[in-house]
Amino acid sequence: MKKLISKGLFLVLAVALLSMVFTGCNNNENIVKVYNWGDYLDKSILDQFTKETGIKVIYDEFDTNEDMYLKIKNMSGYSYDVLIPSDYMIKKMIDNDMLAELNFDNIPNFKNIDDKFKNHAYDPENKYSVPYMWGTVCIAYNSEKVTDPVDSWDILWNEKYKKQIFMMNSERDSIGVALMSLGYSINTKNLDELNQAKEKLIAQRPLVITYTGDDVKDKLISGEGNLAVIWSCDAGLIMQEDKENRIKFAIPKEGTNLWYDSAVILKNAKNKENAEKFINFLCREDIARKNAEYLGTTSPVTSVLNSLPDEIKNNPVLNPSAEDIEKYEVFVSLGDVAAEYERIWSDVLVS
Repeated sequence: MKKLISKGLFLVLAVALLSMVFTGCNNNENIVKVYNWGDYLDKSILDQFTKETGIKVIYDEFDTNEDMYLKIKNMSGYSYDVLIPSDYMIKKMIDNDMLAELNFDNIPNFKNIDDKFKNHAYDPENKYSVPYMWGTVCIAYNSEKVTDPVDSWDILWNEKYKKQIFMMNSERDSIGVALMSLGYSINTKNLDELNQAKEKLIAQRPLVITYTGDDVKDKLISGEGNLAVIWSCDAGLIMQEDKENRIKFAIPKEGTNLWYDSAVILKNAKNKENAEKFINFLCREDIARKNAEYLGTTSPVTSVLNSLPDEIKNNPVLNPSAEDIEKYEVFVSLGDVAAEYERIWSDVLVS
């Protein structure tokens, strides 16, 4: 009986050990987990990447930098491998020791990135990030319904367009618009200037339909509103969808935000080498071109940048000149003052 029990116990242990081995294999599945903005990539390239490398892409989307940051901070342990945040958020994540230094031996296509997009203040040595897209913030408007000149942020406070305006559901962008309309820096730490921006946004609330994200494109095209603050990459998508060419775009005379989105890898990423392969894939000329064509916009890849179609190359919203770029402002990480921006945004939303 003891021998039978011993044999039975041995068989149970053997099965359990084999189960652990196979479970371990499943846990080491050849994957890369990517977290990107909504509607910000030609999804056909995900299948192409898997076909070429054997690496399965698990792909999720976020609406704002702040939403992405909170999700990552609140997830204990491993969450994603590759993220594509904006400039100021990359700096914040570097400062909080959340990002891994990249091994550029695994990203040889980094050479395809134009030099003017490298070594920016948010990552001065490009240790942590690889440029993915860049652009501006602009006003989109229905040219058949908006009869006033769209040359100032102040049009977003014009009573004539009550309940025709979409603002961004993004604290930095919407507060930034109010600050620019007041003639202040979008990176101000001056509390008086910030309070003026808050009061201006609260005064605007009755004019605003809603604070939107990626769905603003469909809302404008369908005629649900006539004025919207949008990113230039969304302008490119709208141009492709708006067959009647009703929606126009303008950068106000007060200036605008110039943004840079880049691929980074989380410090606790489980698939760092796969993540670097994916970033290298994004930098490949044919893939960068496919993404730019899908979004109807420009690219940080030199060969794509130099061969843009005229409707993009000559569009100051999608491809601002070097002179304009010098005048525009890039968001920076705000340090402790970020909490004040969060408080202001909360006050605006509940007003």
